[in-house]
Amino acid sequence: MATKMAGAAMNPAKREASSLCGKLETDVEIKASAGKFHHMFAGRPHHVSKATPGKIQGCELHEGEWGKVGSIVFWNYVHDGEAKVAKERIEAVEPEKNLITFRVIEGDLLKEYKSFVITIQVTPKRGGPGSVVHWHVEYEKIDDKVAHPETFLDFCVQVSKEIDEHLLNEE
Repeated sequence: MATKMAGAAMNPAKREASSLCGKLETDVEIKASAGKFHHMFAGRPHHVSKATPGKIQGCELHEGEWGKVGSIVFWNYVHDGEAKVAKERIEAVEPEKNLITFRVIEGDLLKEYKSFVITIQVTPKRGGPGSVVHWHVEYEKIDDKVAHPETFLDFCVQVSKEIDEHLLNEE
């Protein structure tokens, strides 16, 4: 697992604001196929809670259709030992790239972040079975007292491993 962190480009006129912006990325190797993992978030996110019940309690469709750009999904999850919620709009879905992007529009994350965008892309492993799940989080903190969301990225890694286990047991 490799985690990368990058701040926003430093423009002298916007230095203060840009220090609040950031990106975190990590890769998780899984045994399941890229298509099956992607489908858990794009086609049946309401099943994610079955795969990882200790972390995600539920996912409901509030508007639109599962896996369609513009649709609104509502998540109940446990992060850092606390029950939390997130309402997200699907911003991008690219099935050929096994990619989906969610923008948080309401919920607990927006208590500390002005914006929070999560992209999940799954690629088949080269030269062998399995896949690599790439999590990319872009955010803007409300102020410099807020931590970078590294524990959220750890949460994503754990969720990936539990979904992988669930998908393998489904076969």
